[in-house]
Order: sequence, then structure tokens, then C-alpha cells
Amino acid sequence: MNPYLAEFIGTTILLYLGNGVNANVSLKKTYGNGSGWLVISLGWGLAVFMGVVISGSFSGGHLNPAVSVGLAIVGKFSWSLVPGYILAQMLGAIMGALLVFIQYKDHFTATVNARTKLGVFATSPAIKNNFNNILSEILGTCMLVFGVFYLIDGEGIGSLNALPVGLLVTVIGLSLGGSTSYAINPARDLGPRIFHALIIDKSSDWKYAWIPVLGPLIGAVLAGFLFKIL
Repeated sequence: MNPYLAEFIGTTILLYLGNGVNANVSLKKTYGNGSGWLVISLGWGLAVFMGVVISGSFSGGHLNPAVSVGLAIVGKFSWSLVPGYILAQMLGAIMGALLVFIQYKDHFTATVNARTKLGVFATSPAIKNNFNNILSEILGTCMLVFGVFYLIDGEGIGSLNALPVGLLVTVIGLSLGGSTSYAINPARDLGPRIFHALIIDKSSDWKYAWIPVLGPLIGAVLAGFLFKIL
């Protein structure tokens, strides 16, 4: 499989299952409504696992611009491939959001609260404080990318490392995700946020949207710096 196509498919799966667990827990009249943060964290960890298992042997299973940038910084991935990977990841994130909307369309209709609908697709802070919010995204992504450096297989994570990476994402969600709902992935937040703005409601909290994009990228750079000096 072409690596760009693999990144597209893997990220589609990641967002279909990840935004899917958000929808199941948050939207009205689902069987999972109100089941809580543990379900969300486990769902996202398993979503990463599935996305990486399927794409890992073809593309390295990055599924995240921060991972691609971080691996390139430490010389474990070619910079020439980074733009194509990021484009594939963004398109896959939008496609995953579309699939969730189709899956849960009746439940979106049954849900009145606009903030809840946005929360299916995009992250938001529990307490709005731009400095602390971006710091949370920086540190969470640094933990993710730094961990990935020790789990890589060639120029990416690889299918054999899918379970450890899924567990890493799960523990980040459980331990660090309560402040900003842990985007730790620019495509994971921006792609579905664009879909939400185009299809559901153009008021997609764009004033906050830069934080889950810039924060993870800074976190990836920080992880690369720490890896190089240790």
C-alpha cells in the first residue's frame, strides 16, 4: 500500500473510532451516554491501536503530524515525506469525522446542546486559560512523542508497536487529559473541527483552535530536543 494512502486510512480509522467514542458517551439517546472519561480514554487508546495496526507496516503508522515532525527532528524520518504525511493525516481526520456523523446522525439531531456536538469532534479546555491550556498540550504531546521514540520500527511506529502506543495514549488520556481533553495531535483536532464548521455549525470555537495545533507541534520539538540530549 502507498504510505500516503496508509496514513489516510489509518487516520480515518483513528478518528472514526475516537470521535465515535466521544459521540457514544456525549450524544443523547445512545447506549453509552454518560459512561464517562474512562470509556473515552480506553476508546481513544484502542482507536490508536487499530489505526496503527492497519497502517503501520506500510507507512509507520504516524497518524499524527506531531509524530511525523518529531521523528524527522531526530533523524528517524525523512523531512521530504512530512508534508505529504500531514496532508494525508488531515484528509483522513476529516473522513473519520464524516463517518461518525453518518453513524450517529439521529443522535446529533436528538442533541440540542451545540457545545456537546462540537465536543464530539474537537477538544476544548475544562478551564479556559490559554497559557495553561497550550502548556498542557505541549507536555502531553511531549510525553507521547518521547515515548514513541523508544517504540519506533524503522521510520515509524510499525504494526508490532501498535499496542504499546495505544497504551501510551490511554495513560495520557487518563492521567493528563482532564485539562484540555488531550488533542496531542493537530490533525485529530483541526480536521474534525473543519468538518464541524462545514456541516454542523460554523461557530466551531476558532479562537481556541490554534492551541491544539501549535501546542502538539511545540511538544514534538521539545521531545526531539530531550531525546537528542539524553
